[in-house]
Amino acid sequence: MAISAELQAQILRYHHVEKWRANTIAHQLGVHHHTVQSVLARSGLVPHGPRNRPSQIDAYLPFILETLEAFPTLTAARLHAMVCERGYRGNGDHFRHLIARHRPRPKAEAYLRLRTLPGEQAQADWGHFGQMLVGRARRPLMAFVIVLSQSRRIFLRFFLDARMEAFLSGHVEASRDGVGFRRSCSTTI
Repeated sequence: MAISAELQAQILRYHHVEKWRANTIAHQLGVHHHTVQSVLARSGLVPHGPRNRPSQIDAYLPFILETLEAFPTLTAARLHAMVCERGYRGNGDHFRHLIARHRPRPKAEAYLRLRTLPGEQAQADWGHFGQMLVGRARRPLMAFVIVLSQSRRIFLRFFLDARMEAFLSGHVEASRDGVGFRRSCSTTI
């Protein structure tokens, strides 16, 4: 849409003379605020926005940043008390809000999602569920678990020990169930 020279002149006048913001100009002239912003941008101007006022915390910011770098988990309440001892007179609630902006963020960790074909990979492990009385003997109750990586299906069998025979038996029983392990868990004791 072409903007008339008269409309451009009105936008620039309201911006320079009246110091109106882009949204105010758009509302008064009945045009979209992007239209006003594009006229201002084409004339090489940045529209007026809220001005940054100095804050009470500015004088203490180097101390705060240094302290947060050394102790990133230090609470804002403790930091407020430390800054108050140095002469800060601001409110604690507002201080917590300001500290949230300056608190160092934990570094992002990269994760690689594992993608496998059905039946290609599984994770096996043992779980200990206390002891069980068999006759007069106490035996450990162990759970053999396999989770398929592709489908996240679980295979579970209970054994009375965690020896190699039980481990291999668990694998054989899991493979008998096929690639799509049964959803329900059965027990073998």
